[in-house]
Amino acid sequence: MPVYIKSNINKVWVVGMPEGWYSVKGRSDKIEIPFAHFELVGSKRKAKMQAQVFSKFALTYAENLQDGLPVRDNPDNNARRIYRLKTGEIIKILSVAEGSPAIGTTGEPLPGEWYKVLTEDGSTGYCFSYRLKVFEHAGGQLAAAKTVVTEKAEDPELEALLSKTWSPESYLTMINSKRINLEDLSRQWRFDPGQETGLARIFVSGTDNSYAYTSIRPDGNRVWRFEGTNLSMQLRAETTLAVQFLEGGGSTRTLLFVSLPVSVDDLILQETARRERLYNEIYSQGPVFTSNNYGTITFMEGPPPAGGGIFSWRNFDLLIPNFIPEGIEGDGTILLDLFLDPSLEDRYDGAFTFRFTNTRVALYCMYSLDNQGFRIEIVPSSSIEDVTITGRGASPMVLYFFRDTELW
Repeated sequence: MPVYIKSNINKVWVVGMPEGWYSVKGRSDKIEIPFAHFELVGSKRKAKMQAQVFSKFALTYAENLQDGLPVRDNPDNNARRIYRLKTGEIIKILSVAEGSPAIGTTGEPLPGEWYKVLTEDGSTGYCFSYRLKVFEHAGGQLAAAKTVVTEKAEDPELEALLSKTWSPESYLTMINSKRINLEDLSRQWRFDPGQETGLARIFVSGTDNSYAYTSIRPDGNRVWRFEGTNLSMQLRAETTLAVQFLEGGGSTRTLLFVSLPVSVDDLILQETARRERLYNEIYSQGPVFTSNNYGTITFMEGPPPAGGGIFSWRNFDLLIPNFIPEGIEGDGTILLDLFLDPSLEDRYDGAFTFRFTNTRVALYCMYSLDNQGFRIEIVPSSSIEDVTITGRGASPMVLYFFRDTELW
């Protein structure tokens, strides 16, 4: 097309049309095209090259199936949202884009691909195809265009809510108490509104519910409902979200979720580093500790579990069967996964769990280090609440191991 005028006032290009177009009665040989719908490439040769690249998608459009589906500034689930699509809104597909896989509520990649798209108001960005109905259109009025509302959604609180990651309230309790349960964190429990997929999910201990919905609609002050489901959510504070749903018996249940000051992945890294530091302190003090009565414990290097290490314990016969069952080989992992009640922190350096290989046997211990060795006190499971040792046993079993300087 020849280009005649660029109007910054009307935000349009004035371009010439082929003879077959304006020979029809009532048509002009020039038309106006909005800036966003036209690309000026600079020369006829470049225009032909660009047309060849674009030809694959020249007739390709898509209808949005999910109210609020985001268009992003990059082909990535975490990229900034620049536009929210209405249900039934038609967008122009410009190309396929290479990007990070879109992840569903199950943690698995969603089927589909990223498209570079153009919206009716001229916004250009990237949208994942999972909730798009792709079709070809050869010309004329688009069938669904009359029902499309192209204005951007005016719900900044919902926008802000959907941009956050919502974790169980217990995660914030862990942070505040400085007692991080890595096993819980590694499950990545959460509430996912599912704006990319139309599938909201509540994933916490004892609950794993999914809700397929058609849209998210306001239902009161800072309350939204998921259309087509019994699920709703209320923003009680900027960082607190109440999610309400019906259980199997018809009773209403409410769960609280929070937006954490740090990401769950960062919490896992920080807690893993803390535990590794504690293990290294024990290892550096030994790594071999010997007791005349309770055998020899050797802590080893190697590929340890997250936040722990590897141990080998020999000649612990006096602990059988009251503390260690018959037949245990004495090898396993040590996990620095326990915390001390404040009343115990002055007497002990920390706490850990011995887990013996190929068994479910675990030995819970508090410990303290000194210049000569390693003191261990075995703790009954009845003295542990969640990941915190609340007190000593009724008849404490204390073991002392001297640092073995002859072997190392």
